[in-house]
Amino acid sequence: MHYPIPRSLEEIAALSRQPVSEEVVVAAIAGVITICRAEGHSLAQVQEWVLADDDLLDQKTRQWLSEAVEVAWLSVDTVAVTTGREGDR
Repeated sequence: MHYPIPRSLEEIAALSRQPVSEEVVVAAIAGVITICRAEGHSLAQVQEWVLADDDLLDQKTRQWLSEAVEVAWLSVDTVAVTTGREGDR
């Protein structure tokens, strides 16, 4: 199943009701990047938020996620993503 790239926080929240899968995680990351870019945030800001200490992820996992976000940030515009919506490619 292909999930559309979320364009709002509500659409990202809707993904949380799906069973966890690689496709859902990729769609969520792409959605966060899309929303952050639309709001004028930089990659550095997003990475800072990911790396912020919290009770959900340990430091090693946050570092891995920060690197994954960077790869996605650099490729989300250049990769043809099947989203089911016109203009998303």
